[in-house]
Amino acid sequence: MDRQRLLLSGLIATAFACALVAAPLPAAACTLKEMQAGGCSVDSGGSTGDEHVDIWAEMMDSDQPVPSTGDAQEEAVSEQEGSDEWAADESAATPSRPENCSPVNVALCAVPPALPADPAAPVPGVVVTLRDIASFVPAGPGSEMEPGGWAVEDLPANFVAVASVQVVSGMLLGQPADVRFTPVGFRWLHSDGAVVESGSPGATWAVLGQREFSVTGTSHVYAESGEYTVALEVVLRAEYRFAGSGWQSIVGTLAVAGDPQRVLVGEFDTVLTNGDCNTNPSGPGC
Repeated sequence: MDRQRLLLSGLIATAFACALVAAPLPAAACTLKEMQAGGCSVDSGGSTGDEHVDIWAEMMDSDQPVPSTGDAQEEAVSEQEGSDEWAADESAATPSRPENCSPVNVALCAVPPALPADPAAPVPGVVVTLRDIASFVPAGPGSEMEPGGWAVEDLPANFVAVASVQVVSGMLLGQPADVRFTPVGFRWLHSDGAVVESGSPGATWAVLGQREFSVTGTSHVYAESGEYTVALEVVLRAEYRFAGSGWQSIVGTLAVAGDPQRVLVGEFDTVLTNGDCNTNPSGPGC
């Protein structure tokens, strides 16, 4: 009796398995992305999507093993990993825009410039202008004159510029950079309308080995007595460099002015005397 029951159970299990083989489960006719987009249809051979779900529910309620969905799971994992990698690539390919960018270099400011392997080589694709370095401000020049603060009518007064090479650090096109300013010209603007230009800052009479009130390359003669001002402008050549790169020239020059200097101009009269006025105060000319 027990043997007959066991045989009957085996026949019923075999029949149920054959029924499963004869009625295969519907396969998805779209990918994970299509499903997420809502444009997926299920090819069930006349069955609807709800019917497809009911088949799986009936199998879950029974004691029969559920067919493996490893392929579908692997596809979903692959799709998700690909989506994550695409998002990471998009993020890495879109660098942030540098802060200090002029309208002249809008395209170049889209990404920070790549530094060359050779420090002496120019940065490829980068053309820096004087407008780009407007935030790099050099100090104004100083000016000296002799005689100090005063001059004699119709005699030369000597002027000497005080200026040197300056390096100013800051941010250029979104990168740390240095700008070097080198004096290449000097211009004295006198309030009487005269302009004295020189390629050198000038020097004192003593350094030049000349007598006082001698004509120099930076001297000026005031024709009339009075109070005047003189302003010095220094013409600068600019160069820039990023960290690890060599100095690169910037086309053009710029002028930086110093504070105006006050000059008092007076007359000078000579008097002929007969001897020493200290010993003979009543002598001619004393």
